Amino acid sequence: MISLPSGTSIWIAAGVTDLRRGFTGLSAVAQTVLEQDPHSGHVFVFRGRRGDLIKLLWWDGDGLCLFAKRLERGKFVWPPIVDGGMLLTPAQLALLVEAIDWRRTVAPEPAPRPLSV
Repeated sequence: MISLPSGTSIWIAAGVTDLRRGFTGLSAVAQTVLEQDPHSGHVFVFRGRRGDLIKLLWWDGDGLCLFAKRLERGKFVWPPIVDGGMLLTPAQLALLVEAIDWRRTVAPEPAPRPLSV
């Protein structure tokens, strides 16, 4: 995985996106649906209808980069948001790209304090 500069936001688009789109079409989705500037340096993640293909759009400072990954088996886990998008952490993005269910990887709750004897 390419390392991202600190402070980079990772936006995941709700629902499905027509992944026949390329740089221009996905940039338009980032602007209209996510209401973000595609040239901001943030990462934008889109999922196809079948759920086995994702595309990431990222401005690296020199130009737009478009990354794609298609799974041979299984589907990418997507949050149940309907409109707009949501922010992911870099760790959640890494799990998403590896097709691991990132929703189950939350920090464990602290253990209860032991009773004094």
